[in-house]
Amino acid sequence: MIHQPEIFAGLPRHPLPPFTIRRARLTDEAAVTRLLTESYGTLLAPDYHPNVLAAALPTIGVAQPALLAGTGYHVAEAGNGEIIAAGGWTWLGPTGGAAPVDWGHMRHVAVEPRLAGMGIGSVLVAHVVDHARCEGVRVLNCLSTLTARGFYARQGFADFGGVELSLAPGLRFPAVQMRLML
Repeated sequence: MIHQPEIFAGLPRHPLPPFTIRRARLTDEAAVTRLLTESYGTLLAPDYHPNVLAAALPTIGVAQPALLAGTGYHVAEAGNGEIIAAGGWTWLGPTGGAAPVDWGHMRHVAVEPRLAGMGIGSVLVAHVVDHARCEGVRVLNCLSTLTARGFYARQGFADFGGVELSLAPGLRFPAVQMRLML
């Protein structure tokens, strides 16, 4: 589906490039890794100590083939073929573990830094939420970054407070538990 900014009342005042949201493919791995690394490296900088962010980027800034191959991960692609946003949902949470059968997990959402705050992420998340709902998800969990906490709140996610993720031995990454009832 192609998105034009004039269709979405109340969204950005800045001109957006037309973009299409499509399911991700394994062949998107390099482009999504570039997007995640650039987006997280730039946009998370105000909320994370530089040492924490530098240590976390090799983990959080890499596209996961299992996500790309799944049915719930999507990309926003500009007319020139550039991937300008990515994100999706899975049944399995980022840390594994058991959950009720109708709970899903929002995963690896990112927007090209130069386009952040223009509404692309909101359109992508709305698309992902609709897809999850159609697949039978009734509760969508999210381990948000500190930076994205307000973004997810604006999308309707409830804030359940801060947590620290262990990304590697000795590497603690502050995050926020959030949840959306579908």
